[in-house]
Amino acid sequence: QVQLVESGGGLVQPGGSLRLSCAASGSIFSINAMGWYRQTPGKQRELVARITSGGSTGYADSVKGRFTISRDNAKNTVYLQMNSLKPEDTAVYYCKLEGKITYYSSGSWWGQGTQVTVSS
Repeated sequence: QVQLVESGGGLVQPGGSLRLSCAASGSIFSINAMGWYRQTPGKQRELVARITSGGSTGYADSVKGRFTISRDNAKNTVYLQMNSLKPEDTAVYYCKLEGKITYYSSGSWWGQGTQVTVSS
């Protein structure tokens, strides 16, 4: 069992900032990557940012230069610093973990989601 608990969402004005956190716990053997995805009603979930165990990062074009993903390996926690927020960033943000629960068993797990609303 792997649990992911997200926090940090909320209501912010355009141009503002928020920092999301996602803490992983449970029977984690190893973590390959963690990432943030977002979803709005009627649309598919999309990748926002992803960071590998080696520290390599990737971002959606729409957030490059505004969002920064980081990770605390000791705490199994991933963060998403979101600056210069725009109304189009409004969505439910989900944390995803890609890894193993045993040497032979790999998979991916999702958090419950946290709402981010950018509005004046």
